[in-house]
Amino acid sequence: MVLQGHRGSGVGVDHRPRRLQPVPALDGASHPLFAGHFEDSRLGQQADVPVHELTGSVLYDRAGTGWSSPAALPRTATEVVDELRALLRAAAVPGPFVLVGHSLGGAYARNYAHRFPAEVAGLLLLDPFHEDLHALAPQDVREQLARMNDQELPEATPEQLEVARGRMAPLFAAWPEAVREPLIDHHLTAWLEGSNVHDEVAAELRRCPGLPDVPLAVLTATGHDATQAHLWSEAALREINEAKTALHARLAASVPRGVHRVLDDAGHGFLHEERPDAVLTAVTDLLGRAGD
Repeated sequence: MVLQGHRGSGVGVDHRPRRLQPVPALDGASHPLFAGHFEDSRLGQQADVPVHELTGSVLYDRAGTGWSSPAALPRTATEVVDELRALLRAAAVPGPFVLVGHSLGGAYARNYAHRFPAEVAGLLLLDPFHEDLHALAPQDVREQLARMNDQELPEATPEQLEVARGRMAPLFAAWPEAVREPLIDHHLTAWLEGSNVHDEVAAELRRCPGLPDVPLAVLTATGHDATQAHLWSEAALREINEAKTALHARLAASVPRGVHRVLDDAGHGFLHEERPDAVLTAVTDLLGRAGD
C-alpha cells in the first residue's frame, strides 16, 4: 500500500498525540495496495508515480520524519508498525497490502508481515536492512560504527553541507523545486532514526517467526553509493556487498515464492531514484502473483 501526495494535499490522521501525514489511496479497494516505507514520503513519490496507475497506493511519513509530527527518535519497529496499522484503519484503507520497504523500512515491512500475516498480500524489499549483516561486516567497519554510535557527531560546517547538497542535487533534478529543496534539506539533517537498528530493531527481527507464504521480491543494490563510499574503503564495501547479497538471497529463498535480483547500477540510498523501472517491474510482478 502507498499513500502518495504533496504537502498540504493530504488528510492528517491523529494517532495518540502525533499527527501523521498521509494522502488517500487513489482507487482499487479490492486490489492489494503498495505500501512505501521510505524514510520520507517525498523520497518515495518518484517511484510511486507509475504504481498508482496499477492499483490503489499509499505513501506516508513515519512520525518524526517528513511532514508528520516530530517524535523522539530512534523508535522500535513495533512502535512504527503499530502506528502504521492504526493509520491505515483510521484512514479506512482496505487490505490486503503489498508492502514495499527500503533500507530500514525493509525491517518495518518484515515486522508487519511477521505480526499480521493475514493483512499482507506480498512484500517488496529494496536493499533492506538485515539483522545479520553487522556480524558479517569487516572488523574495522564494526569498530567505526561503534565509535559513531558512542559519540555525538559534530555539526557539519557550511562548506561540508554545500558539498553534500551538490552531490544530492542531480538525483532530484527532475523534481519541482518546491519539493526538491525541502527533500535535500531533510537528507542533510536526518540521521537519528536508524541509530538503534543494529541492536533493538535487529533483536525484534530475530524474535519474529518466519515470513508468511506470500510473494516476495528482494532487490539488492551493489552499485556506487556516495555516502557509503565516503565511509568505507573499496575493499570493505566489496565485503559488505558480498555478505549483503548472500543474506538477501537467503531471505528470498526463505519463502516458496521468493525472488532475488541484484542491481549493480544502483546504490543503497537512492535505488528507487536510480532504477525506478526495476521497482515498477517488481511491483507489477508482485501484484500479478499476489492472488496465486
